Amino acid sequence: MPDASPPVETVVEVDTRAPGTAISPDLFGAFFEDLNYAADGGLYAELVQNRSFEYGPADRPEWHSLTAWELLERDGAAGSLTVSTDDPLHPANPHHAVLTSTTNKGAGLRNEGFDGIPVRAGEAYDVSLFARLAEGTAGRLVARIESRDGERVHGQTELGPLDGSWRHRTAVITSEVTDPDARLTLTATGPGTVHLDLVSLFPQNTFKGRRNGLRADLAQAIADLKPKFLRFPGGCLAHGQGLGNMYRWSETVGPLHERRQQFNIWHYHQSMGLGYYEYFQFCEDIGAKPVPVVPAGVCCQNSDVTGQVGIPDEEMDAYVAEVLALVQWANGPADSPWGALRAAAGHPEPFGLAYLGVGNEDAITDTFRDRFSRIHDALREHHPEITVIGTLGPATVGEDWEKGWAFARERNVPVVDEHSYKSPRWLLENSRRFDRMDREGPHLYIGEYGSWRNDGRGALAEALYMIAMERNGDVVRMASYAPLLAKRDHTQWLPDLIYFDNTNVWTTLNYHVQQMHSLNSGDTALPVTVTGAPQAPAVQVSDRHDIRIGTGSDTRAEFTDVLFGAVGDELVPAPDFHNWDTQAGTWGIDGATAAGSGAGPLLTDAVRGTSYAFCVRARKTDGAEGFVLCFTGTTSDRRYQWRLGGWDNRATWLQRVDDGVPDDLGERVLEGVESGRWYDLRVEVDGLRVRCFRDGELLHDVEDVRPDPEVFAVSAVRDSAAGHVIVKIANTTPDPVTVRLRLIGAEGATGYDRTTLTVSPDAASRYGPAPAVPVHDRLTGPVCAVPGHSFTVLRTRTRHSMPVSSETSDRGRAW
Repeated sequence: MPDASPPVETVVEVDTRAPGTAISPDLFGAFFEDLNYAADGGLYAELVQNRSFEYGPADRPEWHSLTAWELLERDGAAGSLTVSTDDPLHPANPHHAVLTSTTNKGAGLRNEGFDGIPVRAGEAYDVSLFARLAEGTAGRLVARIESRDGERVHGQTELGPLDGSWRHRTAVITSEVTDPDARLTLTATGPGTVHLDLVSLFPQNTFKGRRNGLRADLAQAIADLKPKFLRFPGGCLAHGQGLGNMYRWSETVGPLHERRQQFNIWHYHQSMGLGYYEYFQFCEDIGAKPVPVVPAGVCCQNSDVTGQVGIPDEEMDAYVAEVLALVQWANGPADSPWGALRAAAGHPEPFGLAYLGVGNEDAITDTFRDRFSRIHDALREHHPEITVIGTLGPATVGEDWEKGWAFARERNVPVVDEHSYKSPRWLLENSRRFDRMDREGPHLYIGEYGSWRNDGRGALAEALYMIAMERNGDVVRMASYAPLLAKRDHTQWLPDLIYFDNTNVWTTLNYHVQQMHSLNSGDTALPVTVTGAPQAPAVQVSDRHDIRIGTGSDTRAEFTDVLFGAVGDELVPAPDFHNWDTQAGTWGIDGATAAGSGAGPLLTDAVRGTSYAFCVRARKTDGAEGFVLCFTGTTSDRRYQWRLGGWDNRATWLQRVDDGVPDDLGERVLEGVESGRWYDLRVEVDGLRVRCFRDGELLHDVEDVRPDPEVFAVSAVRDSAAGHVIVKIANTTPDPVTVRLRLIGAEGATGYDRTTLTVSPDAASRYGPAPAVPVHDRLTGPVCAVPGHSFTVLRTRTRHSMPVSSETSDRGRAW
């Protein structure tokens, strides 16, 4: 028999002689927001929860000033523990604890920490507090680290002496044992009343040994990403829940007891211990450029209290001055008014601020335009060296996105911030969108993006999307995955890059993708030609369609009178609900009526044909949201859901569902669902067109035309400093690919250092070690076996890997 045909090779040709295109040196960075307990109880190393007794119902309805604290009356001690605002330590910190001991054996108080207080044997902890003696003879306090049951003391010290004035007292406790669930206690040494504030237990082993610093292992995981920049403090946290909740940078620097604490938009508390100084210091420690984001003079349009509101006209001059002061605080000399505050904190040298974000996901209203313009123009006048980053609203399409681009061009904003939380398929379908960007317009900062999953499918889609960014690094200036951190049992947003608890740090598959890209950055994109690359399978037309009816979260509803048929024909009654699948959700069936909650009755193969329509009458009987209608399109990969009264009953919109992940199609209609009212709902699917009617009114009319997904992507960059050429290959198909590398003009190449991340699409990573990690080896020849479902980085030294002059760059600008 004749020999089998050799496998077909995919040829990747890189012209290393070409000047190429200059890539932003700040392309891949990181994004920090105090979400999922990322700061207090997370990156900020403080071990005492509610150390200043400032918790309250604004944080959470059940919280109060003594949350996380309890009174100790041991061994015959008796007393009381209350909170007072009389003669506070500082107006910014109005509450303090009042500990009264009525016996010679002093009473005390105990703090539970954030899910316990983790301590390690042999490690030292700084204990500190402000205290004053109001009356009596309790002149000192005994501080102990003890076991949860109080039976064992791990270490102790004394603090004092106390007198009638607020005094700061410090000491050190060295723990004798390792205990992940310890407690801190403070006990009076005799009868009397003691006032306490800013009670702190801080590990001396912080990242880089910084006082008031960061948790060492968690900070190291961020540092190991080698981010080119770090964005802070958000995100939605920046512009806050109403004007009073805006994150004001000037209130987060200076002595800890003078920093204004406030509720967190994500429903917990911000102590501001991790403030602007600590953030800038961390950026310097890890070699990342700081990218602070200040509110654009408006609060979040999604505020439950006010919606978007602008800072009053008469207060805008002061606010603009506050933004300008940030630049002086970061960059001014140590003898300038704000530079002196930085110097007093221990950093006389300027931090070197280059970027400043103004606004976050803001609706592009007249109020926003006015406030942003005032800030932007003042920065341009007084600090032209600062690159201002504007905003494009909350999505990658729609009215705010289009208005945001137009406004940025009108105001000549150099960089705009786009956010894209999408399905893996969307990332593959939109990998070429940057090719069409205006090279003379504003640059793009993809400030928040992610694939909505911590699985292999999502990680590989992100790897491919980042290749697309890199290929267009002349206009995609910056990108940062979000969110960065999430604490176990306090996770409010999924997915995230790094998960942790008090003693563990778990990096994800997505983390490894980010790290592989960041560690292998280049300064110049080289021309790449790929021949014989795998293609996405052809989409098949389907003539069988499923229908599911249901409700949003915590909602009950009734459905009846389901009709279906071909578009244009008279619709006929659907089968009785007894013939539908009702295993999901909680549903009761009464002939032609279904009543219940959750994912509702499903009718498989409900309609046949290349186009169809269905109708249903629906009434909400109780709950926070509205209805969800799910249905398939006329091709094998089309699945949709129509959400009426979603997002806490604030909006109605149509979504496409890929890999179980929904993406919005078109604008949201800002209308909910009324309880007790019957709605007539109709859906029409005709080819790629989907139309949704409510009570005869057309709410959505979408032509779901999609680009073909890019399933195999390649980029090549020059690292001029190292003299290397780096080739990156993302293969999201299940099939291994034999790649022949041709580096034109790279006669000096003798092989490649190879890093490969191979993952199962369904492998998940979250609270535990990632199911796969990058593997490093050496490739000696030009033929590379690229596994299915993999991301590969190849690095080689060539004689021609020299810096490229900006004058010879064939596209874009020099950086």
